[in-house]
Amino acid sequence: MSKTFADFSLDESLTLAIEGLGFTTPTPVQEQAIPAALEGKDLLVSSQTGSGKTAAFLLPTLNGLANQDSLISFKDRMKAVTQPNILVISPTRELAQQVCQDAIALVRHMKGVRVAAIMGGMPFGKQIQQLKGAQVVVATPGRLLDLVNRRQLKLDMVDALIVDEADRMLDLGFSEDLEAIGELAANRKQTLMFSATFAPRIITLAERMMNDPMRIAIETGHSTNTDITQTLHWTDGFEHKKKLLTHWLSDESVDQAVVFASTQEDTDMLAEELAEAGLSVVALHGAMPQTVRNRRLRSIREGRAKILVATDVAARGLDVPTISHVINFGLPMKNEDYVHRIGRTGRAGRTGNAITLATYRERGKIRALEDFLDARLNVSEIEGLEPSPPPARGARDGGGRDGGGRGRGGFGGGRGRDGGGRSGGGFSGGRDGGRGGDRPQRSFDDKPRGERPSYGDDRPKRDFGDRPAPRREGGFGDRPQRSFDDRPKRDFGDRPAPARREGGFGDRPA
Repeated sequence: MSKTFADFSLDESLTLAIEGLGFTTPTPVQEQAIPAALEGKDLLVSSQTGSGKTAAFLLPTLNGLANQDSLISFKDRMKAVTQPNILVISPTRELAQQVCQDAIALVRHMKGVRVAAIMGGMPFGKQIQQLKGAQVVVATPGRLLDLVNRRQLKLDMVDALIVDEADRMLDLGFSEDLEAIGELAANRKQTLMFSATFAPRIITLAERMMNDPMRIAIETGHSTNTDITQTLHWTDGFEHKKKLLTHWLSDESVDQAVVFASTQEDTDMLAEELAEAGLSVVALHGAMPQTVRNRRLRSIREGRAKILVATDVAARGLDVPTISHVINFGLPMKNEDYVHRIGRTGRAGRTGNAITLATYRERGKIRALEDFLDARLNVSEIEGLEPSPPPARGARDGGGRDGGGRGRGGFGGGRGRDGGGRSGGGFSGGRDGGRGGDRPQRSFDDKPRGERPSYGDDRPKRDFGDRPAPRREGGFGDRPQRSFDDRPKRDFGDRPAPARREGGFGDRPA
């Protein structure tokens, strides 16, 4: 018989919060991790994205806070330097914000408990005020250490230290920061570490920071959510990808969508062109001020924007149940990032769609991804937007940038029925792009595109029906197709080959 949350004997305040959120049955990671954490054990947990791991570490640690006999009064806490009881370390700002929101929802019936999120990109003064008196702090490593060094925060009263997405932490170079935080919180009673894998580097980190941790592994393969339908579309290049993107985003089945691009420049360009085509869209990437990122994420969460175009900065921590589609316009840098990307849909028991757009030169990357997933992506074509036949078997796979592609059926033209999935497997590899490097980087103001009057609901719909001239091919609206034929070929012949990385998706930064 399956367990329920009532079987964990949690504090009544937490039980009320769980019931209010509509949760009754714990996920596998919650079923295993919560009882062990309630016993005070250190835990090293391997679990895939979307598995419910946030509640798996918040519920038992918050339960300990609720059962403390003596807590410093709220008035005294507001006067003193903040000394949290629970500290959650997150690799990205977006994930820290999401965990903070989840914690706030769980402590709503716990009198006097304050939760704060601190992260880079936000004014120090504002965050110091938010931090005052907080017993639960969710933080990115750099900003946390900055505030400790400024004597605005002390970690000597931390009872529970949680390291969320430890693998991502190490990817971002936070190993030394984590160990420094562990030393500052040396009085803690418990450490919980969550990671996608038990890679050797994670084990090494755990040995340095944890006391004989219990290991819990959930779905040890690289499986993805079975509620997500995964589809692969082969394309002729960048312009062909844009036409397919337009087709999917115009589909009535799309409630909200996340479009992942490989670079900040691609993110800006795609968002701008989609907005010019009349779609409600916001862009998100790491070069934006945190206040802008927060506003744009809020517009997605509140449903004011329908489409988010983003780099992988949003792949972790974004939890919006109404996201029905994830579209990989550019392939992720690592195979693991694919799993995190598509995990933005199919949440909270809903079904989702993950669509990957790839060129034949990216066959190696697709093959590596399918090997990683131990599954084959279902190849599909759209009538009127079919790709050219694949190159001969002897054609070279691998590097080089994508060409501009053949313009077939731009925005408002060439869209057809979904031709259904042709059973297919992987093909392969090179860097996607195809656009010139001389395109200027666009700057961002503090206003998300989805909120600008020119892109908003007050903007009259563009009428394409009475236009006398035929629509030009190759874009999202009436932009002329850019030509790359007169550009000199880049010569990579004298460049030493880079070392091959693990995990498949090349060396392209998000």
